[in-house]
Amino acid sequence: MLRAGNAVRFTPNEVEDYRSLGIDFAGARTQDDIEQALGLWAQTLSNERPDLLDKIVLELAKAKEVRPPASLDLVVSDVSSAGSLGQS
Repeated sequence: MLRAGNAVRFTPNEVEDYRSLGIDFAGARTQDDIEQALGLWAQTLSNERPDLLDKIVLELAKAKEVRPPASLDLVVSDVSSAGSLGQS
């Protein structure tokens, strides 16, 4: 991704890489466009695969070393008992 001020550009390969994940950045030209594309992707995941979205949220929280949202406490305790996230 190339940035110049508020403008962004993705290479064709980057657009294809993100498209394989279900994210369409083809028309993204600004940070707002990126946020809209990610919001649409998250909403689609929420509707179609909420379990996968929960896993992504948990892994992001783990990577940033923050507590996940309270709505995922049950998921965290289930995963923690399996040993994947360790101590919570």
